[in-house]
Amino acid sequence: MFNIHERSLQMTNQTTRTQQPHESNKPIDHVRLGTIRAAIWQNTDSQGRVRYNATFERGYLDQKGDWQSSTSYGRDDLLNLAKVADMANTRIHEIQAEDREHADRNAATAAAASEHVATR
Repeated sequence: MFNIHERSLQMTNQTTRTQQPHESNKPIDHVRLGTIRAAIWQNTDSQGRVRYNATFERGYLDQKGDWQSSTSYGRDDLLNLAKVADMANTRIHEIQAEDREHADRNAATAAAASEHVATR
């Protein structure tokens, strides 16, 4: 849900990775454009493979002035929805690249440690 303190009415390109994978069932990241926001989720399938998904919501002020969220989009929201979907896709690819780099560093460190032990 949108928080009134968030700058959700500004046309900003915000991306922030909020936590490490597997900490909880919360999104690992968000991207936003105006009042449209995507949450990026990390899941592990039954074979242990990591998968990423995105959910979308639109923030709006209700009659009382409180922020609410909806998954219904009007005609004027659709272009921003498409742009946020593109931003989410890009961010997921960035996260996957970060994951691969981390795995490669871990593999190189393990190989170096193994080689060091073998030469003793």
